[in-house]
Amino acid sequence: MTHARFVGMTDEEVGKYWDGNADAWTTLSRAGYDVYRDLMNTPAFLLMLPDVSGRLGLDVGCGEGTNTRQVAERGAKMMAVDVSPRFVAHAIEAERREPRGIEYGVASGQALPFANASFDFVTSFMCMMDLPDPATALSEIRRVLRPGGFFQFSITHPCFNTPHRKNLRDESGKTYAIEVGKYYDGTDGRVDRWIFGAAPASERERFEKFAVPFFHRTLSDWINIIVDAGLTIERVGEPQVSEELARQRPEMQDTRVVAYFLHVRCRKGRT
Repeated sequence: MTHARFVGMTDEEVGKYWDGNADAWTTLSRAGYDVYRDLMNTPAFLLMLPDVSGRLGLDVGCGEGTNTRQVAERGAKMMAVDVSPRFVAHAIEAERREPRGIEYGVASGQALPFANASFDFVTSFMCMMDLPDPATALSEIRRVLRPGGFFQFSITHPCFNTPHRKNLRDESGKTYAIEVGKYYDGTDGRVDRWIFGAAPASERERFEKFAVPFFHRTLSDWINIIVDAGLTIERVGEPQVSEELARQRPEMQDTRVVAYFLHVRCRKGRT
């Protein structure tokens, strides 16, 4: 079976973009402005995560380390890598201030510097969709997993984060639909520019917008990449905020219209 490869932009080039984003991203996210992560996406991911207490895990694409730390707080011994040296520096700084026993390093998810069968589990929070060649990354992750180990990851939802996407709002500003299109158009490293909308204007004006390489793959692409890597899907999630939270944080009401994120847990066979 073959799978689609998107290799117009190299992993090294992607890493340079994220390195350029790292300082502003870390400052703004740690100030609480990444609300979709903090109030919905990461809590849902952790709710789906199996018991990891006493197990050795790897976090791929750890960024500034907030999510890695939350997994470590569940009793796991964690190692973590990111392609951006600046992000890793921020993660190490947080570890020095409040140790969680996490070992961080600079590495690509497409070339993991670990021996075969090194980890009981692997996580990846909102990273895999940013890789030029996720098929290679999935193969690497399977390689470093021990038999019976699992890999859980989150990505932007491929059905609703398409090359054409528009948030449709009524007169009151409430989202009533998300317009999507060009679903079958392979997008290979288009650079989108945005910044956390929850940050006040005074904070947004302090920083350049993030420059984020965008790769689009269909849902069937993702399923086939997982299958081709030799992993078995065992759980899927599409988080949304509760009605109560949507009332408290109206800017997040749109997550109740379509799924913005896709969570997948898959497992390596025992033989």
